[in-house]
Amino acid sequence: MKFITDNKERWLTGIALLAVTLTVGYIDDRTLMWFYLGVFYLVGFNEAVKLFDVRQKSPYVYAIVIWLLAYFTPNPDDLFFLMAIFFGAKLAYTQEHEKKKLILPFLYPAIGFLFMFMLYTSYGINWLIWLLVVVMFTDVGAFFVGKSIGKTPFSPTSPNKTLEGVIGGVFFATIAGTFFAVHMALDSLFFALFISWITAIASIFGDLFESYLKREAGVKDSGDILPGHGGVLDRVDGYLFGAVIMLVVLRAL
Repeated sequence: MKFITDNKERWLTGIALLAVTLTVGYIDDRTLMWFYLGVFYLVGFNEAVKLFDVRQKSPYVYAIVIWLLAYFTPNPDDLFFLMAIFFGAKLAYTQEHEKKKLILPFLYPAIGFLFMFMLYTSYGINWLIWLLVVVMFTDVGAFFVGKSIGKTPFSPTSPNKTLEGVIGGVFFATIAGTFFAVHMALDSLFFALFISWITAIASIFGDLFESYLKREAGVKDSGDILPGHGGVLDRVDGYLFGAVIMLVVLRAL
């Protein structure tokens, strides 16, 4: 199909990333997973600093400290709240109001990566692969359905995204995620279906949020490190929202 050949570089990069990710998952070592996610986290954090137009250098120090602590703490997702309290206290004490934007890269993407690592440490590799399956099928399903029959605009934030593509992506992701979950992660068909469905929806809005940030910053891509995709945030935007929703719902259920 023409829309595949026209995006050859994008598909090759995606396949290479998938192969590396599955290899890391197959090895299933906590230190390796921490390092692998950490590479994406730091590159994505750097992209977010630019998107949010944060001028100070100190965020990088805090970002590295947070990820180092994430390796040793039993609840990595709690680190965001500690950092929020730290920034709030510092802002109140110094009244350096021009530094208020410092917190933004810790909202996005730091919290999403912390939740991904927490998903892995709390539930294991199968649950992280479940997230991968859901978000991947959301992206692929939305792409193919949108290109094939998409006509209705979904949101002015992302003019190329269609309602038909979104519905198709969520549908295929729900089916694929449920199939994987009942064989590898959960025994409950209802829970597998519900978690796959709501994670797919979160993935859609993760992608939309990234589009909003780029539109506000006046850039096409968050970076240029991934041929055919742009930056790290362009590739993992759905995972950053999806990981938070999946972990919260898993805990609730």
